[in-house]
Amino acid sequence: MKPLTEQEIRSAFVNCTKGEAKRLSVPRDLAERPWDDLDFLGWRDPQAPDRAYLATEIGGRPTALALRCANAASWQTRRSMCSMCITTHTGGVTLMVAPKAGKAGQQGNTVGAYICSDLACPLYVRGKKDAGMGARLHETLTMEEKIQRTVANLTAFIAQVTA
Repeated sequence: MKPLTEQEIRSAFVNCTKGEAKRLSVPRDLAERPWDDLDFLGWRDPQAPDRAYLATEIGGRPTALALRCANAASWQTRRSMCSMCITTHTGGVTLMVAPKAGKAGQQGNTVGAYICSDLACPLYVRGKKDAGMGARLHETLTMEEKIQRTVANLTAFIAQVTA
């Protein structure tokens, strides 16, 4: 993924107003992010634990989503699988819900997915971050095929939000 600037990220949000995009928390360490290992940039809002964001490129254009995270519950101590990168975690997967873009979102319609709580899916797929014993299922797919699957899952999720 090519490095994104704060301005590019703020202008890329498709499911919140320009005012909301202007006020949301963007990581201050963008220059230090491992952009070569990222298929998307994901982060949690340090001031609002129930908010998360992700930004990626779709068709050469930056696209970003605002997400709401489910509150921690007792079921989160069970082993769960991320629907993006297929990594399993004990308590490390969260239901993240994105308001739909446009009029549907204004009417309260949302799309949800179970995603790694730290939004580090690209790093888990590449083995740059470890989710613990048994987190990655044995697969015959190559690393590139796993990356392509993660990107396809993310693209499908974004397509549901923007439909």
